[in-house]
Amino acid sequence: MRPTPADPDAWNAYLAEGNAKQARKRVAADVLLRDATGRVLLVNPTYKPGWDLPGGMAEANEPPEKAVVRELGEELGLDITLRGLLVVDWVPPHGPWDDQMAFIFDGGTLDAKQTREMRPRDEELSEAVFVPLDKTRELLRERLRNRLDAAVRAFGEGKPLYLHDGRPVW
Repeated sequence: MRPTPADPDAWNAYLAEGNAKQARKRVAADVLLRDATGRVLLVNPTYKPGWDLPGGMAEANEPPEKAVVRELGEELGLDITLRGLLVVDWVPPHGPWDDQMAFIFDGGTLDAKQTREMRPRDEELSEAVFVPLDKTRELLRERLRNRLDAAVRAFGEGKPLYLHDGRPVW
C-alpha cells in the first residue's frame, strides 16, 4: 500500500525514493560581461582547451544565478549584480557527459575600476581579457559561439531565448 501524507515519515521516505530515481541535470551558469567600449569578457580555463565565458558549474542545490555570482567572485574577484537572464540552452549528452542546462545571464558593463582590478584569482583561469564581439567568434568553440550569439540577440530584443544545443527552439 502506498503511504499517504497522513503518515509524514512514510510519505517522505516514499517521496525520497522517487526523487533518487529521477534524472539529475548538470547546470552551467555563465555571464555576458562587457567593458565600457562594448568588448566581451572571455576567460582561458586551465582545465580544458579553448576560451570560455566567465562562470562555471553550479554546486548541488545551488541556483544558477547564485552559481555564476559565486564563480565570478572566486575566479576573478568580481562582485556583480545580474541584470537578467539571456539564454537557457539544453545541451544533449556528448562525449562522457550527460545532458546539461546552460544559462547565460546579463552581467552588464564593468566600470573602469572593476575592469582595471579584474584578474584571475585561482588556478582555474590563466587569462581574462576583453575581446571585441566579432573576434569572439574566432576564439570560442561552436556550441559556445552559438550560445553567445543568442545571448547578444536576447540582450538586443529584451527577452531571453531558449536553445537546444546552441540553436533557438522558437
